[in-house]
Amino acid sequence: MGVTCVSQMPVAEGKSVQQTVELLTRKLEMLGAEKQGTFCVDCETYHTAASTLGSQGQAGKLMYVMHNSEYPLSCFALFENGPCLVADTNFDVLMVKLKGFFQSAKASKIETRGTRYQYCDFLVKVGTVTMGPSARGISVEVEYGPCVVASDCWSLLLEFLQSFLGSHTPGAPAVFGNRHDAVYSPADTMVQYMELFNKIRKQQQVPVAGIR
Repeated sequence: MGVTCVSQMPVAEGKSVQQTVELLTRKLEMLGAEKQGTFCVDCETYHTAASTLGSQGQAGKLMYVMHNSEYPLSCFALFENGPCLVADTNFDVLMVKLKGFFQSAKASKIETRGTRYQYCDFLVKVGTVTMGPSARGISVEVEYGPCVVASDCWSLLLEFLQSFLGSHTPGAPAVFGNRHDAVYSPADTMVQYMELFNKIRKQQQVPVAGIR
């Protein structure tokens, strides 16, 4: 597990999501990247149950339960601006038992699927983000394997990102600033995916169904 940057690639003008994904993967293959299987990251949103909020008009909290095919035995539970819990896959069963405290938001499932590419020390994943049957956007994840401290390799990551994203190259992820000299972890990648999914939801004007 190296240092990873997750970003959104805008859909090319006059192209569909799928056509833009094909343009990106073609660029990677022209650079010399080789296909290394597929990947999937998914996210389901839960909100605190109305029965736990009392009568003070408290705002409900959102929790995001996520999975990543790179870590098939793990489940990640994240609160917005809060901690990330890493558990085993039985956590999904636990959430069913906690329905008195957390309830699944309607139509909240969002995921990205696509192809993994290896290019020297870089692992690149280009995915189509979907909600239900509809393609909503494009995710790009780049991992630099030999390094585990973000501040030591961001300039190298940035240079590689620029080689195939051009003007759409992202800035440094917010999570890098929070953990400048700390060892990078899989939870940091999941925080980036949570932020990306929420950004795409807002762009599509698909709010998470909260408490009514």
